[in-house]
Amino acid sequence: MPSDEQLMREALRLAKRAKGETSSNPLVGAVMAKGGKIIGRGWHRRAGLPHAEVEAISDAKRRGNRTKGAALYVTLEPCSTSGRTPPCTHAIIKAGISRVVVAATDPNPAHAGRAFRWLRRRGVAVERGVLADEAAEINFAFNHWITAGLPFVTVKAAMTLDGKIATAGGESKWITGLEARREGMKLRHEADAILVGVNTILADNPALTLRDIRRPKAERQGLPLRRIILDPRARTPLGSRVLSDELAGQTTVVVSRDAPARRLAQLKQRCRVITCPLVKRGFSLKSLLRKLGREGCTHLLVEGGGETNAAFIEAGLAKRVAFFYAPKILGGRAARTAVAGDGLPLAKGLRLEKIRWRNLGPDLMLTARVADAQP
Repeated sequence: MPSDEQLMREALRLAKRAKGETSSNPLVGAVMAKGGKIIGRGWHRRAGLPHAEVEAISDAKRRGNRTKGAALYVTLEPCSTSGRTPPCTHAIIKAGISRVVVAATDPNPAHAGRAFRWLRRRGVAVERGVLADEAAEINFAFNHWITAGLPFVTVKAAMTLDGKIATAGGESKWITGLEARREGMKLRHEADAILVGVNTILADNPALTLRDIRRPKAERQGLPLRRIILDPRARTPLGSRVLSDELAGQTTVVVSRDAPARRLAQLKQRCRVITCPLVKRGFSLKSLLRKLGREGCTHLLVEGGGETNAAFIEAGLAKRVAFFYAPKILGGRAARTAVAGDGLPLAKGLRLEKIRWRNLGPDLMLTARVADAQP
């Protein structure tokens, strides 16, 4: 007979199938078991669609299995309030489930523990905390957004071993190989929005789209990836790829109050334009993140260049880094670095934890959390 942990691991595996598809909802998987056998599986596929618990119940019924007296294993506390879908707690009672095993508690303080109390009052046995850390980890961005009201910020860069992202003349394609670029696409797929500075647009004219290198026509099933350009003086060219392709409506240009009115009028015909206050060293990034958080952006991928990367890092807003290293050395004091800016004092240098290194062909990928990061 499978253990609670084994059944929860299956629920976690199911939850991960929807990576990049559920925002602004969390990833959730569910497994129903009875008599030592799995009788139903489900996962939340996309915001607005049925939750994992309902999917598992429906799957069991489609297979001709009776749900009365079954146990439900779910990676996140079931919802107990009505939203785009009815409360899952009601579906659990209606299905006659007698035992609910939950990994992680709802991170929303207003809802945390509410489902447990509601189910217990109706005679359902509830156990919580099975593989809780692993369940929380798959929803790191969602959990941060719920508790802080800000998107989780990942800073991504591809560089040489000496930290260069381009030569002094701006040559940058391609620093890393195919496998590393595929992983970069996965990072985009898991984020709600990608952000660059206007200098990146002027230098490289990138598309900033979701694409699968093996399957170029593959598209995200959920919401399209938003593209955000930090552009104080509204210099983004009207003919740039981000303003002239079929996804131009998903582009937001962030300008200052000093941006020329004529340029603003032109940009507004192509894309969304928002104004953000300037502080001493550039945009008030915290204000921008608050606005994005209110709009349901849970995970922001910052892809530089060096000044933009540094701005988020020096402001203490970066929560994770994803750095790709190619076995190359460029050198050159004028070559562009992955993290520029003014720099941090040695004692206050960005400390990293939960460090993971991966080999991607000839390249290396480093992912790490920022230690002691505050909301």
